[in-house]
Amino acid sequence: MGNLINNFLRGLLLVVPIAAVIFIVWKSIDFLDSLIPYAKNIPGLSLVIVLLFITITGSLAKKYQTGITFWFEDLIKKVPLLNLIYSSVKDLMNSFMGDEKKFNEPVLVKFESNIYKPGFVTSEDLKEINLPGMVSVYLPHSYNFSGNVFITDKKNIKPLKNTSADVMKYIVSGGISGKIKA
Repeated sequence: MGNLINNFLRGLLLVVPIAAVIFIVWKSIDFLDSLIPYAKNIPGLSLVIVLLFITITGSLAKKYQTGITFWFEDLIKKVPLLNLIYSSVKDLMNSFMGDEKKFNEPVLVKFESNIYKPGFVTSEDLKEINLPGMVSVYLPHSYNFSGNVFITDKKNIKPLKNTSADVMKYIVSGGISGKIKA
């Protein structure tokens, strides 16, 4: 009986995450299809339309970057709350996928006696704000898309040998997925 329960639990660990991803993707496509009247006859058409729209927008932005992009950003900057949301999302997207990735220096930050937390250096030196020898570090939360920025002395920073993606996966999973190497 114990072996049967263990196999059931092991099966749950495999099936539930896969089912959750399939369910979320299915519901997202279904929602997008409901927004386009003629897409109900062709399941997934809205997803294809969204992917094409994003790709074409990226292509046009690359070709005409100086005109359309700057005009749109100037328009957004005139609306205070919209500017805050747009610039925050843009900076976050650029930090992971842009030409100048920001989370490229994974570190361990020493807090009290023997407490360390993995994170990413976001500013190497803060002498421009009268804090020479200090660094700015982003520490993401586990199981969440949030985090905190801390300012600490460089001596509290220990570089990690892992890739940024490995460290982020380690943090988001609560330390369950993978290992970090100092």
